[in-house]
Amino acid sequence: MHETKSTCCYCGTGCGVLIEHDGSRIAGVRGDPAHPANFGRLCSKGATLHLTAGRQGRLLHPELRTSREAERRRLGWDAALDHAARRFASIIQAHGPDAVAFYVSGQLLTEDYYVFNKLARALVGTNNIDSNSRLCMSSAVAAYTQTLGADAPPCSYEDLGLADCLLVAGSNTAWAHPVLFRRIEDARRANPDMKLIVVDPRRTDTAASADLHLAILPGTDVTLYGALLHVLLWEDLIDRDFIRAHTEGFDGVRDAVRELTPAAAASVCGVPAEDIVTAARWFGSAKAALSLWCQGLNQSTHGTANGAALIHLHLATGQIGRAGCGPFSLTGQPNAMGGRETGSMATLLPGHRSPANPAHREELARYWNVPSLPEAPGRTAVELFEALRTGRIKAVWIACT
Repeated sequence: MHETKSTCCYCGTGCGVLIEHDGSRIAGVRGDPAHPANFGRLCSKGATLHLTAGRQGRLLHPELRTSREAERRRLGWDAALDHAARRFASIIQAHGPDAVAFYVSGQLLTEDYYVFNKLARALVGTNNIDSNSRLCMSSAVAAYTQTLGADAPPCSYEDLGLADCLLVAGSNTAWAHPVLFRRIEDARRANPDMKLIVVDPRRTDTAASADLHLAILPGTDVTLYGALLHVLLWEDLIDRDFIRAHTEGFDGVRDAVRELTPAAAASVCGVPAEDIVTAARWFGSAKAALSLWCQGLNQSTHGTANGAALIHLHLATGQIGRAGCGPFSLTGQPNAMGGRETGSMATLLPGHRSPANPAHREELARYWNVPSLPEAPGRTAVELFEALRTGRIKAVWIACT
């Protein structure tokens, strides 16, 4: 038997796995003890990865059907690739490059993401490339960009073991990121004084393990974080030197939460005012405060505001840019962040650049050795599939989703 290193393709933790195989058949998997995400641990999903690799129920060859009513027929690889290339080329020739699109996924490797992006923009000439990460992470992207200037989470898993206060919001980490939750448990055992605050309308397993569970009413996140900031200001738990040196617009934020007292927020959020005060004091007095959030904040009509309001707590207290602290958004897929970094979304270019910025397009065109990159805005995921429905997009290449 041989072992090959790989990465679990399920949740956003990105656990390292060792695949046991004989060169043609996968016999099993185990956690990679040397991997910095999981150090050998696997959850039940990761431990059964090998069961998804059996031949039963899997496509082993390309299949083609010429109409929706037709049966699929087996095709050779060369014939399949030639057919796909001809159909894309004919549509582009007849209707222009924006008549085709690429819909990719957080399951892709970073290198694959990059190649798809280059194919769409440099060869085909369209910004119609978007990821299913749009449906879960775009609000976090916008929150980071609005508050920090770039979509670049300033934290790592190592910070879990260095934090004195951990705020988990909109995430049942115990179920959604099980191995990461084991690291939280390790950190609490190593530091019994560490405070765990969970913000979630439901009493999940994660919430049940918290020192303080703020079971707010759905949709009241911004009010809660505004009240926490109010307490931090009122009790002078902010970092004035950090605010002065590294932030802008603080006076406006302060004015916005001036009347948002714990009592006022309690009537909106449905949690006791004294619990809001306790959470603010724990967060503001911690040597290092770290926050984790996931889809409970992101997938909302005001998801960007949720994320920005949480990040404001870190900026007001200087709980950012140091070991053990910072705002840390968890992804639902193992490489949603890789897609954002490679620019594989309609509103992004590689390296956190923007297709709306002429200088960014020119810089990347030089790097890719093409005359120019497309200027017309690309369609985001929902827009893309609406354009498919109406016939404005004639063909879509879907990868790993």
